[in-house]
Amino acid sequence: MNGVEELVTAVREGRTPQLPALVAALGPAERRACLPALRELRKQVRGEWSKEASAQSGALLVAGAGCHAGPAGAATWIGGRDFAGRSWARHPALAQVVAAQPAEWQVEVVTRLAARRGSGWSWDLYPLIEQVVRRTGCPVPDTEAFTAEWLRRLADGDGTRGRVRTLLERMREDAFTPVLVPRVFELADIGWQLEFRFTDRPGDCWPEAVAMLAADGGLDRADLIERCLARLVRGGKPGDQRAFLAVLAALAPTPEEYAARARSLVALLDGLSAAAGHAQRTLAELDAAGLVGPEVLVEASSVVLFRTEKKLVRAQLGWLDRTAKRSPEQAGPVVLAAAEAFGHPDSAVQERALNVVARHLAAAGEAVLPELRSAAEGLNPAHHARAGKLLGAPVGGDEPDTGWSDLLPPAPLPVPLGGPIATAAEVAEELSALMAAAQPDVAVFERTLDGLVRHAHRDRAALAEALEPVLRVHRWSGVGRWHDCGPGDVLYVAAAVAGHVHPHERGFVLRKKDRHPLRGEHNTPYGNVLAARLGEAAERVTADRPPLLLATPTDATGALAAAALVERLTVYEAAGSTPGQADLHAALLRLAPTTDEAVLAAAGRLASPAGRWVARWLRDGGVPGLPSVRAVFAPGRGGGGRPFWDRWWEELTRVAVAQPGLGAGPEGPAGQRLGAEFRALLDATEPSVARARKQNEWLWRPTEHWAAMLPHHREEQAARWLDWFADCADRERRGAAALLPVLAEAGGRAGLALHLAVAYGLGARFPEDRTAAVDALLVLAARGDLDGALLGRELGELVACGTVKPNRLLAALTTAAGTGAYATVWSVLAPALPALLAGESVRGTADLVAVAADAARRCSARGPIPEVSAVAARAGSGRLVKEARSLRDVLAG
Repeated sequence: MNGVEELVTAVREGRTPQLPALVAALGPAERRACLPALRELRKQVRGEWSKEASAQSGALLVAGAGCHAGPAGAATWIGGRDFAGRSWARHPALAQVVAAQPAEWQVEVVTRLAARRGSGWSWDLYPLIEQVVRRTGCPVPDTEAFTAEWLRRLADGDGTRGRVRTLLERMREDAFTPVLVPRVFELADIGWQLEFRFTDRPGDCWPEAVAMLAADGGLDRADLIERCLARLVRGGKPGDQRAFLAVLAALAPTPEEYAARARSLVALLDGLSAAAGHAQRTLAELDAAGLVGPEVLVEASSVVLFRTEKKLVRAQLGWLDRTAKRSPEQAGPVVLAAAEAFGHPDSAVQERALNVVARHLAAAGEAVLPELRSAAEGLNPAHHARAGKLLGAPVGGDEPDTGWSDLLPPAPLPVPLGGPIATAAEVAEELSALMAAAQPDVAVFERTLDGLVRHAHRDRAALAEALEPVLRVHRWSGVGRWHDCGPGDVLYVAAAVAGHVHPHERGFVLRKKDRHPLRGEHNTPYGNVLAARLGEAAERVTADRPPLLLATPTDATGALAAAALVERLTVYEAAGSTPGQADLHAALLRLAPTTDEAVLAAAGRLASPAGRWVARWLRDGGVPGLPSVRAVFAPGRGGGGRPFWDRWWEELTRVAVAQPGLGAGPEGPAGQRLGAEFRALLDATEPSVARARKQNEWLWRPTEHWAAMLPHHREEQAARWLDWFADCADRERRGAAALLPVLAEAGGRAGLALHLAVAYGLGARFPEDRTAAVDALLVLAARGDLDGALLGRELGELVACGTVKPNRLLAALTTAAGTGAYATVWSVLAPALPALLAGESVRGTADLVAVAADAARRCSARGPIPEVSAVAARAGSGRLVKEARSLRDVLAG
């Protein structure tokens, strides 16, 4: 056996430790001769995860690295994706093979490896690169990946159970430190590494270590300060910003060093709150020391006074006040800068700004009055009288007693679904778009399902041919055991049309006993309804091929116009076809009530059993609305059936509703009843977590498709989803309130359950959820469905029990007021105030009272509220008392 065969055999047998000696024994020509066999073996083991394949892959890495004469080929081989696992690159044999090569070859290989990006970089490559760099003395690679791995290894310590040396000592002894520390300031997502303190010893956290090295001269202090400020100005994630702010604080720049970088500090005022606060304090100190010019104060004020953080704004006004007291000659620029805050959304901030102007107006002189009067137009009307007296001219003009009109968005109109899909090719296009969408909307799903049924009736072969390219990309593989049936499972119907599945054969439908191919073991009630519809459609397109579907809605909310359903049933009767039970039941739950005599007469002429049921359904008004009964419960005590991970130990109190349920449901002329799947949508609810949710917590994600199943029963839907909406407030779930606008635009009663859902959304943790709740609030108001007294009372109770936090409610109602809906905001806040002001007030109550006073003023609300008057009568000048007095005066007229 020659050397080439011996090497290849050793690789096949996975004898990696023997490879360095075998490679060393080969000449250049023999090494080149090995490469074709190594490449072929690499193809064979790629993707294999057996023990034998793993050993072969490690051997291939070592042998290929040694047989490539060119450094470019060797680097490509070593950095291959299929070798980036199992720590093969850390095998001592690879280091031996590389070390046996010429130094120039080694340097170029590791330079290329260090420069690889994304999936081409593996942290397993770091030891090899490090060894070569330290051995040859070549330039240290300063790529992002290499720097990040160096930083991580520094944090790992000395490799012993205890940290023998501090981080400072390790960095001081590492030759890489001067090169790589500056590059750390360009890395992202490393804040947690920089903030971590390993021990209490000095220098055992990154900010301290860097500062001490700079103090010793091991690092360029001026360069570090520049890089740190540049990184903070660039912005980034809050964790990174906090970490680099800690580095800047550890470096402790002198006032002179900061003064030389005043422009960077001004730029920081528009960044993260913590960084802006640090820059603001530093600039104020520089200003007091006379190290920056007056233009810095003016520029800083123009940035900070428009921020929403009241702490920063108050600090900026304080800085302006101190400057004017210290240097009266700057009073003019100071009062003009303070006037920038006249347009701030918070009335208390406006008052502070007005106080600054009042204290220094005399020193500023009359020259500033025109600009101040113009800026004063942005003040809250509560301050107009004082501003007019101070500035010597009326502010705000004549304010009519009738107040402002309530500006509401137009009531949304239903979006028609559009006509049926015209051709089989268009059906395939719609199916492809549906499968590609992360969250397909109701219209796309319903049109696609209807198109499959219609065109299978017209020409199944042509439809199957059109669907074939889509089905090659998206193959039907069944609903997983742990999945809920969803819109994407319309693919099952398409597969049935193409003959890929045979749903009408019992052996296929029942893969296991009582197992439907569209029903996972953990389907929600909504998934069961969808499974019933899709399963029935798949069976019928391969059997009797009905002409169309009855349940396809006529608008995007899922509603089905009565005239359209009567027309479709007429088509069925003319064709001598019988509607499917699931299709008919889904249509009945979507059917819009009507009083149109022509439509009712046409329904009365239908002769089929389905037609007679629809006619009776229309006459009787369909499913009656279910009453909601208020209940209070504590899901945090005793678990309430929740999964163990869902913070069951918390002491929470929730307001929920109970409903009696539909029972058997309305009966048809021949004793027909809705199917069990459809009745389950209107089962009784209990005053706690919904039963279905107890069983399917991981699947319970209400969607527009769920809402479209009962488009005229939003109160019933809200009752069943109420626990989900409450999660966005007291369990801080993100995205839970997204469906509130959908429910607000749906039909049916807007009762206790829907108003409670909106109340929870207004107190949501995340801004996008509060925005969705505000949208729902405005839609209800525009449609005349909002019961402000009901919503306000429930909000007061939720704030009192701690479920809704005042600051979150404040943000939501401020957003609503900002749209001009002052009367709507007042209609909600007025009934909430008694509960908000009863007993000891919680933080944020004063701000809510201020919003209430502004809304009441703008909509000319009148009439005393005893609780407001009681707070206003208290002694003292606290914020809550002042705002209560302001509201009391507004209500008194």
